[in-house]
Amino acid sequence: MVRPYRGVMTTKISGLWLPLITPFKDGAVDFQSYERLIEHYIGMGVDGLFPLGTTGESPALDEAEIDEVVERTVAVAAGRVPVFVGVGGNATHKVEKTLRRLERFAFEGIVSVCPYYNRPSQDGLIAHFRRIAAATDRDVAIYNIPYRTAVNLSNDSLLELAQVPNIVGVKDSSGSVAQSLELLQRRPKDFAVLTGEDALYFTMMANGADGGILAASHLMTERFTQARDCFADNDLAGARAAWAPLAAFVPLLFAEANPMPIKYLLWRQGLIASAECRLPLTKISDGLAQRLDSFFLERAAA
Repeated sequence: MVRPYRGVMTTKISGLWLPLITPFKDGAVDFQSYERLIEHYIGMGVDGLFPLGTTGESPALDEAEIDEVVERTVAVAAGRVPVFVGVGGNATHKVEKTLRRLERFAFEGIVSVCPYYNRPSQDGLIAHFRRIAAATDRDVAIYNIPYRTAVNLSNDSLLELAQVPNIVGVKDSSGSVAQSLELLQRRPKDFAVLTGEDALYFTMMANGADGGILAASHLMTERFTQARDCFADNDLAGARAAWAPLAAFVPLLFAEANPMPIKYLLWRQGLIASAECRLPLTKISDGLAQRLDSFFLERAAA
């Protein structure tokens, strides 16, 4: 079958990638705010966009909304940065079906999470991702996040999958520093490791990671890009200085369910029209709101 888009294979994904939130207003996706966010973060220097991750509340979106999010992301990005769309699930044939539905959009790749809840074995995980890679001509980045999925893709399994030509990297949120550092030592040179553990961004970059896919970089983006640039210049002291204020701030953004704190601060800064999330997510507590407000007031006064 002739597909309407043939992506150019990339050998490496790297840098600072943003897993975009999905703004809502009065129950509907707020595409005006969404497009404004894309322009804002491209202007801030992010290296890539990742719509429809868990930060984007993808489980709460219906098919028509998903299609429009993809369409608008691709249109607004307009080739200025690559777009990897979140396409995953715990039924392999349904992921393949979604890939076929999204074929008409010209995005560069997908980020696909390990199957959740049904807890497949390692051979099941390998077979799952091989099928997904075979179902698309786009690049595939695997997302390993055991604390959400209840299954951990081992380094041995991931490195076997790294031999598949269009499986180009991993969003590594294994939750184990030892596992992550071992992966950095063993991975092929053309296989990208981007951390998804926001609080470990400095640690992972200092040990040779290619970048990060970081929800926290919605805020204080200039600090994240500064740290990225310092690492690219082998300026460890500069990267440490850029990271220093983030070390205390990042944990606040995950003190309650992501992306509720991030949306609150984006709303407070006027980047989105509402801090609204979709059930089962609600809103942050008054106590956390006060802590976040205090942090930014202190920063403004500094």
